[in-house]
Amino acid sequence: MMHLLRISLARNLMILLLMLLGSCSMLRMSYHQAPQLAWWWLDGYLDFEHEQIPQAKEAIRHWFDWHRGTQLPHYAAHLSEMSEHINDTVTSDAVCGWYDTVRATFTPAITRAVELGAPLTRRLSEAQLQHLERRYAKNNEEFREDYLQPTLESRHKASIKRTVKRFESMYGDMNDAQKRLIADTIVASPFNPEAWLSERQRRQNDTVQQLRQLILEPEETNAENVLHTLARQLEQSPDVEYRAYQMKLTNHNCAFVADLHNSTTAKQRQHARDKLRNWIADLHALAQEIR
Repeated sequence: MMHLLRISLARNLMILLLMLLGSCSMLRMSYHQAPQLAWWWLDGYLDFEHEQIPQAKEAIRHWFDWHRGTQLPHYAAHLSEMSEHINDTVTSDAVCGWYDTVRATFTPAITRAVELGAPLTRRLSEAQLQHLERRYAKNNEEFREDYLQPTLESRHKASIKRTVKRFESMYGDMNDAQKRLIADTIVASPFNPEAWLSERQRRQNDTVQQLRQLILEPEETNAENVLHTLARQLEQSPDVEYRAYQMKLTNHNCAFVADLHNSTTAKQRQHARDKLRNWIADLHALAQEIR
């Protein structure tokens, strides 16, 4: 359960807030709708039984109420710091440092999700775990369609398209030289979708196994400890080879982001600054709202 709460209520929400939204009104609207969207998302994975629904919805509501008042101001502060350095030339180390800071900033949200999710896990049934396994299988098929195209050329093409779209959401239109930089960097990337899929499946299997253990031996197993362990493994795989691959990919991507940022024009940086300022204003407004 924590594995799912963490993804839906922390990581995906942050991606939503920091990468995909183009205007302050969209961010506010999305955050207002987020509890209902999180409920639909979780129910799609766990197919909650009738008697479980009130507790699950209450946990989601509590998380967002807590998150709005305690975490959004911190996110706004980090974005404000970023906006002050938007005209700076950045290094790969600086980008990796920012990434580590962002991960640490989201730790309280993950911890809170563990606290709220733990009581729910013991009430899951075997039928729900089997539903979860089927949903994981469906997700993996969608992953294969998105990332495991039949040829290397088609994979690169899809990755280039995704990456251009992501950068343009922050900086505005990319010029031809920047698109070439993106294409060349992706071709040289150590990114391995097969390894990523294998790690996803390992995590999924481990999550189901651990949740099943909680159901079978509720007295011998501490739910919160189990969920904290699953959360840590999402950040750092127990597989040594995958951790080495992940570090190599992270270093590559930090250099990539630095190179791309350093190539941006004054107009593109102003676009990014305006977007950050809109997000900052929205985060402050959301934090001050009374629910």
